Amino acid sequence: MATNNQIDANGYYGNFGGAYIPEILHGSVERLTEAYFAIKDDATFKAEYYDLLKNYVGRPSPLYFAKRLSELYGTNIYLKREDLNHTGAHKINNSLGQILLAKRMGKTRIISETGAGQHGVATATACALMGLECIVFMGKTDVERQFLNVQKMRMLGAKVEAVTSGNMTLKDATNEAIRYWCSNPDSFYIIGSTIGPHPYPDMVAFFQSVISEEIKVQLQEHIGRDYPDYLMACVGGGSNAMGTYYHYLNDERVKIISAEAGGLGIESGESAATIHLGREGIIHGCRTLLMQDEDGQITEPYSISAGLDYPGIGPAHAHFAHTGRTKVHAVTDTEALDAAFELTKLEGIIPAIESAHALALLKKEKNTFKPTDIVVLTVSGRGDKDMDTYVKFFTPNP
Repeated sequence: MATNNQIDANGYYGNFGGAYIPEILHGSVERLTEAYFAIKDDATFKAEYYDLLKNYVGRPSPLYFAKRLSELYGTNIYLKREDLNHTGAHKINNSLGQILLAKRMGKTRIISETGAGQHGVATATACALMGLECIVFMGKTDVERQFLNVQKMRMLGAKVEAVTSGNMTLKDATNEAIRYWCSNPDSFYIIGSTIGPHPYPDMVAFFQSVISEEIKVQLQEHIGRDYPDYLMACVGGGSNAMGTYYHYLNDERVKIISAEAGGLGIESGESAATIHLGREGIIHGCRTLLMQDEDGQITEPYSISAGLDYPGIGPAHAHFAHTGRTKVHAVTDTEALDAAFELTKLEGIIPAIESAHALALLKKEKNTFKPTDIVVLTVSGRGDKDMDTYVKFFTPNP
């Protein structure tokens, strides 16, 4: 069993995690696990990785004091600006880490899944940088609502496979990517979230942990201490949240609050609030909380956010919620949109709809904040990709 919120030797966080994979993938996953643990403390690998993060991605991303937002909520709000990374989101941190690992393993064909398209763009970017073949699986629904990101991936040289099964979103894209992987086990599968068989949840968390690593340094510079009172992020598969929480998980001074996609409401039947609605089950190679019917069949999720439109949750986040380490709110589409327009109006920052779910936590927690509290909230991505959606709901001032 995992202790202190860390993964155990078998890839479990408490009851959640593991590697539930077809036999044909066992060899590939074992080699990946061996290669991953070999690079975790490899100084040469880390030097190359951190050089890319600094000189290619543009890290460290700013920790910005949001003065007007802070005044509105009566506390001190700092935004971790992952939206300012190259490619516009946190996803590039993980894609670059995994692409370096793939090169070390001698892989030449990269496959990936994507929902909102940010992970697909990040992976296509990393493949272009390294001169590797790239195939991205994306649900047809998401291809249509994230058209700009599809065009970016194609311009970067990736082949985008539109998936037409299920409700044609992230779950279905992941299903197809795993099917392809089974048929082509020598491919390197870059998973973008803290989901999938071990070692993926741990590996993605490791590559995203640069977020909280920077927060500690930046808070020390801003306020003279290296921890906040609150950490906030959105969770779907949960990579930006895991990166935000990573170095604070065992620090009980820090309250951790997550936002999952409530869709039209958790009682509406149109939701992706897995932690609120899910039961233990197995999806995409790991045991986690899963939205399912009485027969154990996966139910289709719904969210206005393509990146949170998933019926499962990363096993670490299932564990954190189960043990009470994190508090989780289900944020509806309307609440997220309101929070996005609020940030745009007050701070001149247009967030991704995924990030807007985290911003909606401020209103839900407003009555718990003290004027001296320090709140760090991760803006996981920028809103360029969501402008078509925002335009549908935006009413300009007369």
